[in-house]
Amino acid sequence: MQRKAIALLITLLFIMLITISVGAGLKQLNQASDYVKDEKFLFQSSVILNDTLDFLKNSQELNDINSSDDFSAFLAQTSFIPFQSHNIKITIKISSARSKFNVNNLMDNKVPNIKRINILKEYFANHMISSSFVDILLDSMGGIKEDLSYESSIFEEKPELFRDYISSYKHFSELKDFYKSYYNDDSLKNIDFKNLFYFTNDKEYKVDLNYATAEVWEMMIGCDKAKAIELSEGSYDSFDDLALSMQEIDVLKHKFKTSFFEPYIYVVINIEQNKNNAIISFEYDMRRKKGSNFVYEI
Repeated sequence: MQRKAIALLITLLFIMLITISVGAGLKQLNQASDYVKDEKFLFQSSVILNDTLDFLKNSQELNDINSSDDFSAFLAQTSFIPFQSHNIKITIKISSARSKFNVNNLMDNKVPNIKRINILKEYFANHMISSSFVDILLDSMGGIKEDLSYESSIFEEKPELFRDYISSYKHFSELKDFYKSYYNDDSLKNIDFKNLFYFTNDKEYKVDLNYATAEVWEMMIGCDKAKAIELSEGSYDSFDDLALSMQEIDVLKHKFKTSFFEPYIYVVINIEQNKNNAIISFEYDMRRKKGSNFVYEI
């Protein structure tokens, strides 16, 4: 009980300090400028992002997180932080950045990982999706091939597409649209890809099994939805805590990159002022104190 009380105090202090930190930066900005509204909003959004990053880098609360229990207590209290500064409404959402499967891990240094590919194909087949979609994904992360030996015809219709890795959900959406149009197949709607795939070129990416989504569990071990949901709601310190067969545990150990504590957070900042709205998302590495994968929607 004493440990939980201390964790709660730490996270409440974190919420209070980040609110003060971001609010103070906005106060100075409002006092310093009163120019064109749209330009000012863009500048304000940049200030909010920088203040948030500075706060995360200097946060002792994040430095004190050294275990899955600490991380769980922190996320439970800081998952949603709303506040208002002057006439700007701000919400900050914080979650694990390792809850999904990094689709780029279908390749290992440009070499297809057959084990993971076959598991994904089986998962797709269970949702009536052709393995041709996997071919499109692999083509999009295999680099430029001088002999044009691609598995799909996507680059014949979209020669400008990036091919070293799938860089974002927007990039992924282009692949989905091509598949739907080329094959006249609407089956991709059967899967919630936003809860299944993550997009990064980080080859060390591991799925944190304490936060893996139901979609990820279902894909990795081929279980039914009910079991996947149950697994996604659990808390684990080791493979011994998982009520799984030896075969399923072997899949998690040897066919996927998994962990029970990955100190990476996914931060989404929603900023509203009058008719203007900005959504800024990024991943933050708590060990290296570094942000990455920044996405701006304004």
